[in-house]
Amino acid sequence: MSLGEELRSRNFSIYGQWTGVLCIILCLALGIANIFSFNVLLIIISVISIASAFVILFIEVPFLLRICPTSPKFDAFIRRFTTNWMRALIYAVLGGIQLISLAEHACSLIAGAVFLFITAIFYSLAALKKQDFVGSKTLGGQGVAQMIV
Repeated sequence: MSLGEELRSRNFSIYGQWTGVLCIILCLALGIANIFSFNVLLIIISVISIASAFVILFIEVPFLLRICPTSPKFDAFIRRFTTNWMRALIYAVLGGIQLISLAEHACSLIAGAVFLFITAIFYSLAALKKQDFVGSKTLGGQGVAQMIV
C-alpha cells in the first residue's frame, strides 16, 4: 500500500501515526527553541518536550527498537503503546504536560501541545470506531521490521 492509499484508507490510526511524526518534529524543534529562555519552568518543559520527541519516535517508528541499542525496560515501556487507546493516552498526557508551560506565560510550546492533542483525538476516534491499529508501511509497520532482521 502506498502512502496515498494509506491516507485514503479512512483508518484514523494511520492519521494518528502521521500526525505523531509531525509531533516528533514539532516537539524537538520547539523544545530546542524554548530551552534558551531564562524561565526555569519553561526550560524544564522544553527538556520534557525534547525527551517526549524521542519517546514518540520509538512509538511511531517500531523498527527503531530493532536497530537502536535500548534497554529491555525501555523496550517493554514502548511496547505498551500498541493499541489505539494507549497511544491516545500517552499523547494526551504529553500534551497536558506541555500545556503546563502556559502557567508561566504563553510560548510556542502550545503548538506542540495542540498537535499532541490532535494526535490523541485521531487515536481515540480509531479506538471508538473499533478500528484495528494499522501501522504505516512507510514508518516500519507490517513487514518492514521483519525485513531488517
